[in-house]
Amino acid sequence: MASSTITTTTLSDLPDVILSNICALVADTRARNSLSLVSRKFLALERSTRSHLTLRGNARDLHLLPGCFRSISHLDLSFLSPWGHSLLSSLPIDHQNLLALRLRLCFPSVSSLAVYARSPTSLELLLPQWPRIRHVKLVRWHQRASHIPLGGDFVSIFEHCGGSLESLDLSAFYHWTEDLPPVLLRYADVAARLTRLNLLTASFNEGYKSSEIVDITRACPNLTDFRVACTFDPRYFEFVGDETLSAVSTNCPKLTLLHMVDTAAALTSPRAVPGNDAGDSAVTVGTLVEFFSALPCLEELVLDVGRNVKQSGVALEALNSKCKKLRALKLGQFHGVCSATEWRLDGVALCGGLQSLSIKNSVDLSDMGLVAIGRGCCKLSKFEIQGCENVTVKGVRTMVTLLRKTLTDVRISCCKNLDATASLKAVEPIYDRIKKLHIDCVWSSLEEEGGVEETSHDDDEYERSQKRCKYSSDEALNGFCSEDRVWEKLEYLSLWISVGEFLTPLPMTGLHDCPNLEEIRIKIEGDCRGKRKPSEPELGLSCLALYPKLSKMQLDCGDTIGYALTAPPLQMDLSLWERFFLTGIGNLSLSELDYWPPQDRDVNQRSLSLPGAGLLQECLTLRKLFIHGTAHEHFMNFLLRIPNLRDVQLREDYYPAPENDMSTEMRVGSCSRFEDQLNSRNIID
Repeated sequence: MASSTITTTTLSDLPDVILSNICALVADTRARNSLSLVSRKFLALERSTRSHLTLRGNARDLHLLPGCFRSISHLDLSFLSPWGHSLLSSLPIDHQNLLALRLRLCFPSVSSLAVYARSPTSLELLLPQWPRIRHVKLVRWHQRASHIPLGGDFVSIFEHCGGSLESLDLSAFYHWTEDLPPVLLRYADVAARLTRLNLLTASFNEGYKSSEIVDITRACPNLTDFRVACTFDPRYFEFVGDETLSAVSTNCPKLTLLHMVDTAAALTSPRAVPGNDAGDSAVTVGTLVEFFSALPCLEELVLDVGRNVKQSGVALEALNSKCKKLRALKLGQFHGVCSATEWRLDGVALCGGLQSLSIKNSVDLSDMGLVAIGRGCCKLSKFEIQGCENVTVKGVRTMVTLLRKTLTDVRISCCKNLDATASLKAVEPIYDRIKKLHIDCVWSSLEEEGGVEETSHDDDEYERSQKRCKYSSDEALNGFCSEDRVWEKLEYLSLWISVGEFLTPLPMTGLHDCPNLEEIRIKIEGDCRGKRKPSEPELGLSCLALYPKLSKMQLDCGDTIGYALTAPPLQMDLSLWERFFLTGIGNLSLSELDYWPPQDRDVNQRSLSLPGAGLLQECLTLRKLFIHGTAHEHFMNFLLRIPNLRDVQLREDYYPAPENDMSTEMRVGSCSRFEDQLNSRNIID
């Protein structure tokens, strides 16, 4: 009797078309790399479906690029080392041309390019290699060189990509506002084909002037995505008012996404709460109605004015009737967004199609207004409230309850009546559904009950359990104890904390059980000058070890100001503050860390200190470390003791990035030597 053979069907037996579609849906880089190691067939499928690639490593090694990524359409060269230097500029001219040609041979299908362009030379070398580029993103945090002629940064883009250019992103590129309009007018045929233009850069003091915005929109009538930093303050020359808004809507009627953001209010001081004394803007309700009527295709709108826009409810009702496709809305300093008189829906509450809503610094928004928004905007999945001093726990909690089926992303900040404990009580109705959350670490309610000091010294588990119940108890909770609360789907947590405060009370507010929390962002802000030494030796990062899946962290101390050199008596310099911030970080099982060191603005210095480097080396599980500042070479060598560290880079991605290269910080040779040592190590996996 012949023996029967058993055949097993595997993933490899699927048709190549289906396998290609599966591979194309894999976004994680490490997962794709693992997939390519399965077999030659999977290697070919992975390479043929990879469309995005960010190159790291040193620019001097570009000749070693493999030629197997021929399907790449989106290429990012802005993170090549040494960071912040013009690509290929340090090489002889003949070598520059050869390496540019090598890039084209390795990536022949590029249609989107991002590059750090400290001078126009890099663009003049690269852009001729890909004449069909449709999207260009420029990055530059250094100051614009004065010898560059007006518009010189953009001429090569419009000359070499004129036949296909559709999108230009200058959101991370420092330039003068008068650079762009003349180039758009000079290359009118290219400008007329642009559909996306991003001018939302934080490096401006005043942003684009009214006449410049009018010229830009007139030159680009087919824009569907327009983002611009400007000034709405009537005290400034050529501020944005009714005439500018009317010109934008008239010149670009096809807009589906529009962001107009005041530089002072939203970019320079994003957490400022001006109150009633901010002054009025020059934007009137009648013009807003006409503005919305002229843009029927709008899907996303951001108007962060920074000055009072009063009685805006009527205009927002027109927004609902005129812009039927609107799905995302952010309003800054609008009054009367929802008055909610006699339980009648009005204002923004009538925009029932919204999926994302952000309300900032609305001085008259009340709990009843939030309830009306919850009733009317029943499709909201993301909600942000900032600087609204009249809202309380009851209003936010009721709105969240009404939106329980859809709401998964909530941000609460700068609200006087919503500290950390109150914010968590407010979002408690969706504790089992929420995926992203931001709160301010203000412990006022805990301090009233003496909770902050106790949490620092009491190690008894029973006492901790009793405190959690006490801090979370409230008549509105009907006896529901935080001990029973499991934030099952929370994946991302964002925290703001004032310098000198502690993170240790966080678990006591009810956030102690987050089994799937993978990423956390902590923003520490304030002036260390004048503050005495904290009563405890650490901020409290070790308390985050409660979260078993936490692997990614962004620790931003960039807006923490202090003394980089010698501090006055009884005060700490930034190195001691850095020790306070980072103590305990070694207790976390992090694989990725972005760290912004504190700064001394008087000397424009953001540098990793000796205590900071010593504490970072204790993060033994790190694979990626990006320090957004400078560091001495011998401090960086501490990081070589992290066994599986694969990717390290110093990035001065703040304005103005230091110009000189005379110290031991961020020199090209120093960075190259460190990278050579890092790459020469044997990594287990």
